[in-house]
Amino acid sequence: MIKVAKFGGSSLSDGAQFAKVKNIIEQDPSRRVVVVSAPGRRTSDDNKVTDLLYLVKAHIKYDVSYDSIFEMIEQRYMDIRSECDLSLDLDQEFEIIRSKLSKNISMDYLASRGEFLNAKLMAEYLGYQFLDSADLISFKYNGDVDMEKTEQNFKEIFDVYNKIVIPGFYGSLPNGDIKVFSRGGSDVSGAIAAASLDADVYENWTDVSGMLLADPQIVDNPLPVPLITYKELRELSAMGAQVMHEDVVFPVRKMGIPINIRNTNCPKAPGTLIANIGDERESLLKISGISGGKGYAGFLIEKDRLSEDLELRSKVMDVFSKEGIAINNVVSGIDSLNIFTREENVKGKISRLEIEIKSIIGSGSVTANTGISLIAVVSRHMVKSLALGAKVLTALASRNINVKMIDYGVDGVNTLIGVANSNYEKAVKAIYREFIKK
Repeated sequence: MIKVAKFGGSSLSDGAQFAKVKNIIEQDPSRRVVVVSAPGRRTSDDNKVTDLLYLVKAHIKYDVSYDSIFEMIEQRYMDIRSECDLSLDLDQEFEIIRSKLSKNISMDYLASRGEFLNAKLMAEYLGYQFLDSADLISFKYNGDVDMEKTEQNFKEIFDVYNKIVIPGFYGSLPNGDIKVFSRGGSDVSGAIAAASLDADVYENWTDVSGMLLADPQIVDNPLPVPLITYKELRELSAMGAQVMHEDVVFPVRKMGIPINIRNTNCPKAPGTLIANIGDERESLLKISGISGGKGYAGFLIEKDRLSEDLELRSKVMDVFSKEGIAINNVVSGIDSLNIFTREENVKGKISRLEIEIKSIIGSGSVTANTGISLIAVVSRHMVKSLALGAKVLTALASRNINVKMIDYGVDGVNTLIGVANSNYEKAVKAIYREFIKK
């Protein structure tokens, strides 16, 4: 059995966090591949090492001294080495980096050193083999990952070393230059490692015990979600939930590898399992998440038999397409079409859009409304139980929250509700309490 365990910056911020990671790895011998981020914040007013590295580059660009910042970076690693009683020659490592600190230094190279050094320290701490991601994850010149070559690299090296630590966040181009992913790319590195080795599980260790049913800034202490399907995850992510990026999910979803989000600071908590399976598994919570946000605009187009005139509907949609306006949702009736987009997308354009759509439909009306919030209630059981959708409406009606729009979705996974911005937080709390009785 192979588990790929990726640890985020908060899990690796100092020696005490390193000790927690070591304990987690030693508890399960199948955790044979460890992917690490650069050290994160130790306190709320601390700095992430990667942020400091970007700051060094900015100082170099504008001919401003970076010595004090670089010394802060050096000290972070020196402290971890000391706290973990390690012997890695950091002086030599930093000498190599310093020798390249000029205006010509690659930002990708410099930013990647945070993960590179942390992985070296962790490899020594665990007694695992350090492997540079530049030798494993291969990019094409267009920025895409060359998965065929990457998989070959991982399989060849895993035949030699079966307990490895690799840095997250980067790989290399065909010419050997370092290439980083976008911020948060260590998650992607872990997913690629898991897919390349056909791992049984991809564990993503962070500072939360899995995904939460609702935004904790709105709902006090929302319950964690034990199991969620990839389809449900996509629906929640599309509506703004802070969940894993599609670039993280795709490599493992394609291979059918589940993701387990775990908490380094509470390792006994089972966390959240994200998997292709799950449609048949009954959820005690009945729902898998509530997400959404404020700041949407709705365009209500009304005309007799509008649903039957496909050409006319297409022309209306083209109005938004030509303006480069992304459409978030469309609700259709026999004589109406309700189109929702972000308010920021139509700022200063509403009157023009109304006039243009009116010229297309002729008789009929076009009404634009702003100040709308959209809330997604996601559940894989929704399609089998109409009562779930009814509970959503009951929760809102009992608290006198007017519903401006409702869409059950064609796949029966997501019920989308529109309410006034002023009712957004109240609506989220109402729906949560309807399903989670305390």
